[in-house]
Amino acid sequence: MPGVPRTDTAKISISGLSKTFRTRQGRSVVETRALENIDLAIEPGEFVSLLGPSGCGKTTLLRIVAGLETADSGTIEIDGKPVAQTGPDRAMVFQGFGLLPWRTVAQNVAFPLRIRKLPKAEIDRRVAYYLQLVGLGHTTDKYPYQLSGGMQQRVGLARALAVESDVLLMDEPFGAIDAQQRELMQEELLRIWSETGKTILMITHDIDEAVYLSQRIIQLSPHPGRVRGEIEVDLPAPRWERDTRSDARFAEIRGSIWSTIRGDVLRETERERGGSIDG
Repeated sequence: MPGVPRTDTAKISISGLSKTFRTRQGRSVVETRALENIDLAIEPGEFVSLLGPSGCGKTTLLRIVAGLETADSGTIEIDGKPVAQTGPDRAMVFQGFGLLPWRTVAQNVAFPLRIRKLPKAEIDRRVAYYLQLVGLGHTTDKYPYQLSGGMQQRVGLARALAVESDVLLMDEPFGAIDAQQRELMQEELLRIWSETGKTILMITHDIDEAVYLSQRIIQLSPHPGRVRGEIEVDLPAPRWERDTRSDARFAEIRGSIWSTIRGDVLRETERERGGSIDG
């Protein structure tokens, strides 16, 4: 199925993107095709999730958008400008907390701002504002080891938000915290997104998370990753003010996605075993 075409208003435009990794095994070079001919457009202020089985190239695609990896072919544009490296127009939240243990919460949030040599008054303003936004205004002088996993991830989110980029890239942002904290962080992210109007591109293995958070879900197929389709998540908003997960439409969307991913996983399992499976 063809990818999502570019539009003139897109915040993020991806066209014909392909990536192959080459590794040396003895005297041979082994090629692994990670992504193939990805076309995708994300509108300003849209929340989009990339979803697919392991090995479908989700993280690779996100890292290319972030400027942390390069593609073999194709283009990525932010506001019509080509992406060739990292830049202030994008901020990224990683799966690991990535906090500097010898720095306080405030110093961790301020770190990328100091690298950019912003004035001290502006750094202080942003640190205070975004820590308050994620509910951690009382933790400025604490160190990461004094915080729970969920609180550490909030610090990572505050650090990314403080850059004040229009685009927020999220790589399994809540994968390292427990289930209860995860749901609370998902609600918090939706509130922050509604307040800031950022364009968010997130990858996740969690179908429920993708359905709960996203306006649109892009499904990738494995080996290599291709856009196999998209699902519009037409659930009522604001989702954190109601029991969204018990909504019949939530279950319907989740079931459709799981059916596709389940088939991919079963086929991959059979392929590794050297067998075959119908469907």
